[in-house]
Amino acid sequence: MPIKEVTFVPAEADRLRRSPLQEIFWTRTSLLLTVLVVVAGLSLWISSMMDPGAGKTLLTSLGTGTLISAVVGFGQTLITATASQRAMVTPVIEESRRALEALSAEYRSLNKEFFPTHVFEATTDPDPLFNRVMTEDLDVTRHYFFRGFSGRHAAARLLLSRTERELRVVIADPREEGAIAGRARYLLRSEEAGMDYETIQKRLNDEISIGLVGLFLARSRCSLVDITVVADPPLDRLEVFDESVWVTLYSDIRGATTLYPRTLRFSEGSFLYNKERSEFLRVSQSRSGRHFHISTTTTRTDFLALYEKITGCPLSEENFLELEGKFHTFRKEFTTLAELKP
Repeated sequence: MPIKEVTFVPAEADRLRRSPLQEIFWTRTSLLLTVLVVVAGLSLWISSMMDPGAGKTLLTSLGTGTLISAVVGFGQTLITATASQRAMVTPVIEESRRALEALSAEYRSLNKEFFPTHVFEATTDPDPLFNRVMTEDLDVTRHYFFRGFSGRHAAARLLLSRTERELRVVIADPREEGAIAGRARYLLRSEEAGMDYETIQKRLNDEISIGLVGLFLARSRCSLVDITVVADPPLDRLEVFDESVWVTLYSDIRGATTLYPRTLRFSEGSFLYNKERSEFLRVSQSRSGRHFHISTTTTRTDFLALYEKITGCPLSEENFLELEGKFHTFRKEFTTLAELKP
């Protein structure tokens, strides 16, 4: 989940925001004014009970003078406190506010730059929220980049959409045995005891074939399908949308016993978004990779020839129909488990 923004409030803020009257009554000046008022009141009260004479006159003068001094002192203190507030306290408050705003803006920038907006923990079943948020990102995307093992999920998501977009995928090279070794080892850790490497390897080869057929079927949702096969694909799956990037951590050993690993979503403009997008484009445009294209005009005959170039194995019409059926079965199961609308 996104890191919450922290707002810093200095401990002196409340004390700095007091009014001039509060300043008067909470300083030493308040004690002096109180003493003057008390002395004046006592003097006038005592003099009122005395007979006319020098003593009464003295106390009356003392009380009146003290009272006048208290009133004048109060006015002077009020003016001084107001001036002090404007000259010293207010600028400090404004400067503190500006500093806090700058610090908050820096933290917001760091939050967007380095921290994911969503964190989906590893699960054994598809997370509906995960797929719902990803589908929302896909719906507003014109350029969809996928780097993974077979591309089955990318093709399934595209067939649920009605928007045309450009698709670029980087998948494992089925001609290279080492290309599927990392994924096979990951699956061995999550499978029950007794599952052998050869069985998983065969399953992964089938997934690549099903994924290629799925990408061919998804051409109706794309202006272009650009396929790059690499001999050493990264273990982590990457999906780049116009406004976000999703990294599925198959390399995270904490989720090694689950079918669906931990996934992080980063927003557009973040460090990870720019880094992964640049790296994907570098790989998909590299001269060392094998590149293939599928468009809306690609016929089934064209695809059969393309499939043989990619895999090194011919694909008959019968085998194509079998793979097509397997892909549609996978798509329906995935749509149901992920709670996506067909």
